[in-house]
Amino acid sequence: MTAQLFIDGTWQTASCATRLPVFNPSNGEQIASVACASEADVELAVQAAQRALPAWSQRPASERAAYLRAFAAQIEARGPQLIELQMRNSGKPRHEAELDIADAIATFVYYADLADGLDARQNAAVALPDSSYQAFTRLEPLGVVGLIVPWNFPLVTSAWKLAPALAAGCCVVLKPSELTPLIELQLGEIASAIGLPAGVFNLLPGDAATGAALVAHPQIAKLSFTGSNAVGRKVMQAASARTLPVALELGGKSPILVFADSDLEQAVQWIIAGICWNAGQMCSATSRLLVEESIADALLDRLASALAALKVGDPHSEGCEMGPMTSQAQLHKVLEYFAIAEREGLQCLGGARQLPGPGWFVAPTLYADVPQDSRLWREEIFGPVLCTRRFKDEADALQQANACDFALAATVVSADRNRALRVAAALEAGHVWINSAQVIYPHTSWGGGKASGIGRELGPWGLSAFQQVKHITVPHADS
Repeated sequence: MTAQLFIDGTWQTASCATRLPVFNPSNGEQIASVACASEADVELAVQAAQRALPAWSQRPASERAAYLRAFAAQIEARGPQLIELQMRNSGKPRHEAELDIADAIATFVYYADLADGLDARQNAAVALPDSSYQAFTRLEPLGVVGLIVPWNFPLVTSAWKLAPALAAGCCVVLKPSELTPLIELQLGEIASAIGLPAGVFNLLPGDAATGAALVAHPQIAKLSFTGSNAVGRKVMQAASARTLPVALELGGKSPILVFADSDLEQAVQWIIAGICWNAGQMCSATSRLLVEESIADALLDRLASALAALKVGDPHSEGCEMGPMTSQAQLHKVLEYFAIAEREGLQCLGGARQLPGPGWFVAPTLYADVPQDSRLWREEIFGPVLCTRRFKDEADALQQANACDFALAATVVSADRNRALRVAAALEAGHVWINSAQVIYPHTSWGGGKASGIGRELGPWGLSAFQQVKHITVPHADS
């Protein structure tokens, strides 16, 4: 698999000899190299998808649902292997890798259930004010779609895009990240194992040039991209040349608000989960902590101690709670923010250093009373770096939380349920948790506003993102 591309239902040799190295971030060693799809390979994949589209889009949706359930069954059957790949290539602790696999399975099952009901929704009547006409609605697949997925949640993000695209009747060309392609390559094996019709799913490992060729291809009907804001802007700019619809799931700088009536020990657990899961490499990481003044000192003391005690290391080590940065480049980015914090004179309560060893590890880091104009308060770091500020009251908390370029996620911690709900409603965010870690179900939506992106994934909104609405209006037969 690592030497080839999955195009038109078979593994094929790439048209260029370029190979992309793949590393184990826990020790910095190269563990594989993968083929790199060229522009010519993108052309082959898109044409294969175009040939498959008529038959796939016209299949009964219940048949497409059966393939989605087969995907889920295969992922479950290969669970131990996939968990190991996730730990080795991404550096995730075992409990995180296990949850990733469970998430992918649940996503395919959820969209299989939605697909089962699609045919019954076709030709739905539309009430008109004119009795001499009747109208009805059809939901049709967009066509061949390009999916570009990131390195921080491989397989998970792919499932979030692939499952609804296939359920809708689209054919797919998917490009995984060059940093974490190993687990995604298994999707080609799974497609073969379940007998998915040739061309319905095509998998092209590659670099930035591969993604650019996919974005620019004139027969792609829609692009769905998850990644950085910098690359997302390039995707949107390229797509604008032909008014191509795009879905962009980009960055975040999410707040977590802790009120004085909170249980401090429980709050510390939720704060750590929000900034240290996946070593903070999450667009939804709650990297801005806002805490009510009266409990700030007590909470920060407990938090600093808990972060210092967190077990960071190789995901295979006993009791590992946080793994490494997934790439050396990401490690260097986080270290640069430590240097920025030092230049800005920020108050560090712990961390702010690279940990010894051959891998790409950093200590969980806590800064107190960070000015609002600090780069660390405003910019997405994508690492286990938590910046804190204090607030006086609910209005002050909301003002500080919403004064941000991003609007992806947020967490509210309070014993007063009514207040928590009120604050959640006022926060500028696409998803808000109350007194919880970041639990995500495929039934709920995912996405945000401002610079966090365009569109929604998951839930019925994720399915509709790959559908287009057609209305048919016709005179009554007796008119």
